[in-house]
Amino acid sequence: MVGGSVLPQTTRLLTPNNHGQGSEQRQHGQQGGHLPPPPPLLQSRWRSLEEFRQAHAQFIKLGQDCDPRCASSLITSCALSEWGSMEYAVSIFRRAAAPTTYDVNTLVRGHVLAGDPLAAVLLYKEMEEEGGFQADNFTFTFLLKACSRLAAAGEGQQLLISLYGRCGEVALAGAVFERMGTQRNAASWSALMAALTRAGRWAECLALYGRMKSEGCRAEESALGSVLVAAAHLGALEIGRRAHGCLLRSAAGWSSVIVQTSLIDMYMKCGNSERGMRVFGAMEEKNLWTYSAVISGLALHGDGEGALRVFAGMLTEGLRPDGAVYVGVLTACARRGMLAEGRRCFEMMRREHGVAATKQHYACMVDLLARAGKVEEAHELVLEMPEEPHDVVWRCLLSACRVHGKAGLGELAARKLMEMATGNAGDYLLLSNMYARAGRWEEAAAVRTAMVDGGLPQAAGTSAVEAAGTLHSFVSQDRSHPQNRRIYEMLRQVEWQLRFEGYSPDTSQSAVVDGDEEEKRRLLAGHSQKLAIAFGLISTHHGSPIRIVRNLRMCGDCHTYSKLVSKVFDWELVVREPGRFHRFKEGTCSCGDYW
Repeated sequence: MVGGSVLPQTTRLLTPNNHGQGSEQRQHGQQGGHLPPPPPLLQSRWRSLEEFRQAHAQFIKLGQDCDPRCASSLITSCALSEWGSMEYAVSIFRRAAAPTTYDVNTLVRGHVLAGDPLAAVLLYKEMEEEGGFQADNFTFTFLLKACSRLAAAGEGQQLLISLYGRCGEVALAGAVFERMGTQRNAASWSALMAALTRAGRWAECLALYGRMKSEGCRAEESALGSVLVAAAHLGALEIGRRAHGCLLRSAAGWSSVIVQTSLIDMYMKCGNSERGMRVFGAMEEKNLWTYSAVISGLALHGDGEGALRVFAGMLTEGLRPDGAVYVGVLTACARRGMLAEGRRCFEMMRREHGVAATKQHYACMVDLLARAGKVEEAHELVLEMPEEPHDVVWRCLLSACRVHGKAGLGELAARKLMEMATGNAGDYLLLSNMYARAGRWEEAAAVRTAMVDGGLPQAAGTSAVEAAGTLHSFVSQDRSHPQNRRIYEMLRQVEWQLRFEGYSPDTSQSAVVDGDEEEKRRLLAGHSQKLAIAFGLISTHHGSPIRIVRNLRMCGDCHTYSKLVSKVFDWELVVREPGRFHRFKEGTCSCGDYW
């Protein structure tokens, strides 16, 4: 490794020697993991390795050795007792059906106490490579001790980066990373990228990935996993594709179910559901997370029928759906207006699969009913909830009241949201827009005034479009882009051509409720989505979709505008907003104007 590390290049666990009593007394103490410490009786029952072997044989004969609780107890006794054997403890670990973080911590600690810190570090690296392992603070405590005994400064610093990242101290993680200098290797880059991803700093993660490549360091699987997550959140399809290419060239990581599921999630969230489904179809092994990613992804794209087909296939495979899968299923039904199917799945969830309905499931059902125009029935369901409805439920109801003109019920939902004091300016905007849609301009203005007087920050609407692997973000009336002049020239040209198709700006969608019509038209013309479309038209090859990611729901005027652009310019637009995709093509939208 870089920096004169004493660790070999391989990260596979070497077969440990049979250790007797270590240099430190082996006493089991409280440590981290997913299981509580084993019962004291199981730790003190055996007085020698021979007695333990005989008892273990009985456990195997009875089929109890694969039970997670039993396996953890056996591993702990064998690894941390004075008569213990690390070689035998590792063999039990290898047989365990589902080793936990607790088990890994026990072995890491056992190796350190037995005077074999190298084996401790190699075990950790192996678990990290295999994926699915979640280290905790206890893991790092034992590993840092191992690194200190090995005098492996580089590995110790890498562990500190991971530890700081898990604690949310990204600045400290970055400081350690920068101090490493020439000792930085693929693992340290990966650790910092994981820290940035965990903190939701997606753009910084991708920037670090670019820096890593420019410095000639080859990304390992864990780094590419962070890139996929960041690309998915930002909608950076081209960057995600490149990461996919790197994985294909690195055959070792491509077959992992976790990696392939991450690829599906990335493609779905970046607007390429076809590619995501190709990855899914090629997978030899699928688990519950895989099906959940596909179903939720299809729900994002408004493909309710496809989501239900995948769900049916999952049931045929014998997999039992959990609450997360059902959130995806119910969301898919809501996005497509599949009322009967949604009701059937909600009942199946509770009666056939024994999944208790959570607030998320109720929110999906309220959304389904309300979107279908059954606003009163949705309200009745809210009142029947076993728990106090949370803000998402009332927000779904308020949004539907805005669409269907149910001002009275909308005011009730808004009042509930105000009582919760969520500090969400969007709730005020929904209520204001509901009044504006009903022509109640004074009340609409009063709500916006109350929002301002309350000091509630209104998130600026942004629209980001990817061009040549770089994300370009716009806000309303934005003039900061280097190609500002060309963008506004294209914007004027687009609006001029759309007028021949009968386009007229819908000024009821303007954020200004008390301005004149000309001012409203001017502000609508500079909406961030329209700027992103104009930039896409001058920077994207014709035939390639223009892909836009929004942080807020688009207004009705932008929706109409986008449909007409796709028709007049014969250009496909793919727009992601919170909770769903819109695919505009030949003058229509994939949502069927149901959103």
